[in-house]
Amino acid sequence: MNAIFQVPKPLNEPVWNYAPGSPERAELKAKLAELRGQVIEIPLIIGGKEVRTGRTADIVIPHENKKVIGRFHKAGPKEVQLAIEAAAAAKAVWSHMPWEARAAVFLKAGELLASTWRQTLNAATMLGQSKNPYQAEIDSACELVDFYRFNTHYAEQIYAQQPFSPRGNWNYMDYRALEGFVFAVTPFNFTSIAGNLPTAPAIMGNTVIWKPASTAVYSGYYLMKLWQAAGLPDGVINMVPGSGGEVGNPVIDSPDFMGLHFTGSTAVFNGMWSTIVKNFDKYRGYPRIVGETGGKDFIFAHASCDTEALKTAIVRGSYEFQGQKCSAASRSYIPRSVWNAIKDDLVAQIKGLKMGPAEDFTNFVNAVIDKSAFDNIKAYIDVARKAPDAKILAGGVCDDTEGYFIQPTLIETTNPRFKTMEEEIFGPVMTVYVYEDDKFEETLKVCDATSPYALTGAIFAQDRAAVLKAADLLEHAAGNFYINDKPTGAVVGQQPFGGARASGTNDKAGSLLNMMRWTSPRSVKENFVPPHNYRYPFMLEK
Repeated sequence: MNAIFQVPKPLNEPVWNYAPGSPERAELKAKLAELRGQVIEIPLIIGGKEVRTGRTADIVIPHENKKVIGRFHKAGPKEVQLAIEAAAAAKAVWSHMPWEARAAVFLKAGELLASTWRQTLNAATMLGQSKNPYQAEIDSACELVDFYRFNTHYAEQIYAQQPFSPRGNWNYMDYRALEGFVFAVTPFNFTSIAGNLPTAPAIMGNTVIWKPASTAVYSGYYLMKLWQAAGLPDGVINMVPGSGGEVGNPVIDSPDFMGLHFTGSTAVFNGMWSTIVKNFDKYRGYPRIVGETGGKDFIFAHASCDTEALKTAIVRGSYEFQGQKCSAASRSYIPRSVWNAIKDDLVAQIKGLKMGPAEDFTNFVNAVIDKSAFDNIKAYIDVARKAPDAKILAGGVCDDTEGYFIQPTLIETTNPRFKTMEEEIFGPVMTVYVYEDDKFEETLKVCDATSPYALTGAIFAQDRAAVLKAADLLEHAAGNFYINDKPTGAVVGQQPFGGARASGTNDKAGSLLNMMRWTSPRSVKENFVPPHNYRYPFMLEK
């Protein structure tokens, strides 16, 4: 076909509300019942084929931790090698396919997800990751649909970026896939991240080896089936769940490794980067390393703040999805005058948050992901319970009898360097440090220097000068900075997401900046009238 293609103008997918009596509520509840009623076996998907290793792990519902809903096969070095070979075989066709044909696959995936596949992914996310219907809807449906619509649009914009051509020449840019495969490593907490990290490089012509988190293989399997339903050719994305060592080490050891798209812990990312550096001599070039890692995200209040907005931001920003978001607020700096005004009501609101299974739509809070997370979060709460410079004002109760439940917890400390003010917890724990009203600027500097992370943060103030001061002094403290809003809920195409310092490479998922990382440009110059003599005018005699 001879045409200059344009993908449809991207629009953010509307969020369904699942109100009582709505058709979407009934449809989602029916899908939840269907998935709960079966135990599925999840194979590896390599070159489009199902591969079973016989080494399996159970998938349990976090809020009902004895209920098995699936078993997945775990990959090892042998299966990784098969995936590398499948990615290489698929690349020969995929990378040379017209860009609009690749885009069409993911545009179709987006439309399938927005319609017939919506409740399958939502229900899988609710059961496998213990998300309430709203948290699942904004994640596994809306955000992922947005990624597919906007990323294909960004790809079109990249391919359209062409240089100036003076008369007699034609200059153009050829945007190639990387000279090898991309390794996508995705976390448990967002199905949309699991659905974006492998597909963003694929849109740009790369083939991918994908290792989903072991605690999110359930929704990951349905993502793989969605891509296949959208027409993704075999071998473009190869799903190989398993342990970090058994999968990650042989992948990074391969001479064909040329890119890492990662979301996870800072420690794991640092370890992978270190291994990649040691392997430089094996690779054809320098691999692209893109990572979004940890966060110790803050809410900072000024004496002029809207106190009702502040309380809502603390509750939603800290406790939605049990605080298991890279962007979740986990430390607050509040002036004494404001704290005296909001403390009692804030504590009452937190104590009133309803907790329980995700299938009960009246619950605001559900379970944390697994036993390891439960024990880690509980350990931080125990430290606060025993510390002389901290006090638990709400929550603090942990019970894993039937599910991994931790009550939304509010800690007040007199020490701005207290352990829970500094370290990432990844759970429903917010720590408040109360500062004197006249110490605003001084405390901003403390906030900036306290954490090695720089992912998200928020300032609450009606005084514009205070907002500007905070934005200035916290310039490098957050890659996503919010004014009078909670520091969570970035929307594709509106707030490109990512942070620096120990929070990652800040390549901004949901933007053209991220998509640029997955292409290797080639400049081409065609001379229509090339010279026929090597001599220049300056060489002529008078």
